[in-house]
Amino acid sequence: MTSSTLIPVCEDIWQARHALVVQGVPAHTRMTVVRLRSGQLWVHSPVPLCDELLAQLKQLGPVVAVVAPNCAHHLFADAFMRAFPQATLYLAPGLARKRPDLPGQPLPAEPGHWQPDLNYHLWRGMPLINETVWFHASSGTLILTDVCQWWAGETLPWQAALWAQVTRVRHRMGVPLHVRAMVRDAEAAAASAQQILDWPIRRISLAHDALIETQARDQLARALTPLLRRAR
Repeated sequence: MTSSTLIPVCEDIWQARHALVVQGVPAHTRMTVVRLRSGQLWVHSPVPLCDELLAQLKQLGPVVAVVAPNCAHHLFADAFMRAFPQATLYLAPGLARKRPDLPGQPLPAEPGHWQPDLNYHLWRGMPLINETVWFHASSGTLILTDVCQWWAGETLPWQAALWAQVTRVRHRMGVPLHVRAMVRDAEAAAASAQQILDWPIRRISLAHDALIETQARDQLARALTPLLRRAR
């Protein structure tokens, strides 16, 4: 399945959605592109490239940084890097062991060259996924991958609707049940949740699969309640 074209989210942020099937369940994922103050592009969770999407990216600016943000979002990184060999691929902790074939390097300690535009935080306490969470300060946009999801939309294939219902992310943003099961250190996971909530969040982009622009921080606080409660 081919990816869509880039859609503007706000000033200097674009996204592309991609349809795929994961273990028999139809799903969507999002790639986020941020134009840094330098004019260079930072790409989060790349999707497959069609000719139109490739042309759009080249028109926006040079791609210098590509992020595989957790240990699950890496499927299309290798092909993406072949299209942009001048860029650097940054891997979430643990991903290099899982995918030694990827031409990437571990995310550096802060500050990275994407600052002051972007900050990231490693969501602690969940080593099976090791998700890095990103925040675009000037727009107040939080970029999440798998820890929080919302399979929105009035019509979904029945497999997708059932999966979202069972994992409790069909009708609102939440931490899916299978992600909650990955928590190995409840105190650390809760501390990360609280640190993220301290950011001045105005918008949330979920890889699966919603863009939240109304009461974003309040909705996130409700979604993270299960992680915060487990630490008490």
